[in-house]
Formats: sequence, C-alpha cells, structure tokens
Amino acid sequence: MTTTTHIVTPDLCDAHPEVAVLEPLFANFGGLEAFCGTIRTIKCFEDNSMVKQAVAEPGNGAVLVVDAGGSPRCAMLGDMLAEQAVANGWAGVVMYGCVRDVDILATLPLGVQALGSHPRKSEKRGEGQRDIDVTFAGVTLQPGQWLYADNNGIIVTEHELPLS
Repeated sequence: MTTTTHIVTPDLCDAHPEVAVLEPLFANFGGLEAFCGTIRTIKCFEDNSMVKQAVAEPGNGAVLVVDAGGSPRCAMLGDMLAEQAVANGWAGVVMYGCVRDVDILATLPLGVQALGSHPRKSEKRGEGQRDIDVTFAGVTLQPGQWLYADNNGIIVTEHELPLS
C-alpha cells in the first residue's frame, strides 16, 4: 500500500487534469483521512453479503468500491467488517451507501468514505456482483483503476500516480 500521508487530491488534480473526480457526495468515516489503492468492486443493494466475502479475503492494499445503489435505508459496512478489512490488508472502502458503528470506524486504520450513517444492518441474501464496472457520483469505476481519497474528495485514474 502506498503511504497515505502524502495524498492531497487537489494537488493530484492540478498535476493530472485527466483524472476523474467523483461528485462531492461522500463523508470520511474511517481512521485514515487519506488513502489510495487499486480498485476492486461490488454492486449490491441492501445486502452486504458480497462485502463480507470480500473483506475476508486478502486486500493487498486495494480499495473496495461498493455500489450499494445509494440506499439510505441500511448500513452496508460496520465495525466487524471494517476490522476484518484492516486485518486482511485493505486500504479503504468507498461505499455508495451507508455505514454504521461510526465511532469505532473512526478509530481504525482504514479509509472509509460513504454517503452517510445508518444504524440498521443490511439483509444477507447472498446477492450482488463482484469485479464489474460500477457507475455512481458521475464516474464509472473499473476494477484495476487507481482511487485516491482524502477530505477534499475522491479521484480515479487509469494508473498509479506519483505522490510527493
């Protein structure tokens, strides 16, 4: 995983105007204010079974991007799955949906950006898709692209960018 202390998305945008910038919908809930890594994706709706499956696998410094349909009706990531993501080497999670256990998420060495928080857990039906292109916040995110996130926003590139 690339060190997170030197990620400044405005500087990256200035140096690389070709980057895609997600619409400013997300709030930072994780213990890392800045994070980056290659993208791995999940598309699911109000069912976090695939999220649970993914964080149980080696993350190798990747960022899990979850298209949860923007649902405001339940959380798709909580403290237990976030702790598992940390243990398995994930750099972060970008959730186009909600998270919960936010006080604990803020203490973990994991980047977590989401639309909001919700106390209710999701269903577990085993539904969803992995490693597909997902589109939200005005950007199509593809497995293998690079994602950079900080308190200024989230950007996506085709390749790893040099950090100062």
